[in-house]
Amino acid sequence: MITIDALPYEFRFEPESTAIVSIDMQRDFIEPGGFGATLGNDIRHVAAIVPKVAALLAWGRALGLTIVHTREAHLPDLSDCPPAKRLRGNPKIRIGDPGPMGRLLVRGEPGNQIVPQVAPLPGELVVDKPGKGAFYATALGAMLEAHGIKRLIVCGVTTEVCVQTTLREANDRGYECLLVEDAAASYFPQFHAQTLEMLRSQGGIVCWTAPLSTLLPVTLEMEVRS
Repeated sequence: MITIDALPYEFRFEPESTAIVSIDMQRDFIEPGGFGATLGNDIRHVAAIVPKVAALLAWGRALGLTIVHTREAHLPDLSDCPPAKRLRGNPKIRIGDPGPMGRLLVRGEPGNQIVPQVAPLPGELVVDKPGKGAFYATALGAMLEAHGIKRLIVCGVTTEVCVQTTLREANDRGYECLLVEDAAASYFPQFHAQTLEMLRSQGGIVCWTAPLSTLLPVTLEMEVRS
């Protein structure tokens, strides 16, 4: 059992029953011309975490953790995208419309791909999700069960939307979760900070949180010695 110095108290996990879930690190959310930018957001805040997510994934791979990547992605005919979602916010360009990187948030389009620095390696799990949460209308729960996963270490974008929704879904399903504070981000830094406080409040009512620096010193050699 590995122990991480976290808030509100220590987070403990076993590598063989733990997965990293990297949420929606897609070009559509992180790069210029993507869906996030079309909504008028400053993408610099989310782009800044790419090196942190890359370091977290490298750490998890070295420990033998299961790695899961999610993408918010709709079918080309948009049959899994409710009209209310497509119209919400009155964006200049809507889900499914053509953009600089292809149709926005549509499976298989260039913008829907995960940025190269944190892209899946062969054999890693990839989940296309039509909603904010990674469990809704996906096979994620069955995948985790098949791999014997009990705990999740979570990163990605955006903190207050897809990351938080997934953490709350996971909490309701009995998973113990750790959110890596500086490997998650929002277009609005104040929303990121407020979400961290909400998630770990009341004794960690939803999850634990910790900065990446508390995880990286943990190695397989340390785990064996313990």
